Amino acid sequence: MSGRFRLEPEASAELEHAALWYEDERRGLGTDFLDAVDATLARIAEWPDAGSKVRGLPADVPARHAPVSGFPYHIAYLVTSTDIRILAFTHDHREPGYWFSRVKK
Repeated sequence: MSGRFRLEPEASAELEHAALWYEDERRGLGTDFLDAVDATLARIAEWPDAGSKVRGLPADVPARHAPVSGFPYHIAYLVTSTDIRILAFTHDHREPGYWFSRVKK
């Protein structure tokens, strides 16, 4: 992961939890998940405005999200003048918007 990214602590915990869960499900699946996350982060780094805008946030908060290929996850992020803040690694079936409070940090 590039130094251009800044992960919120909660996002780091979500990523670790998901990778461990997948690894428990099937050996090597956690690594596959992390590889897919890395590929998504590379796309975000190259084309930060390509992610879909997140609905439900105030108009002045341009948070976006991008799907993790092959897994029911999205990466929620916010592009700033200095870095790309990774706000959440969200499971597609988890309560939408649970991470919105992280934007204000």
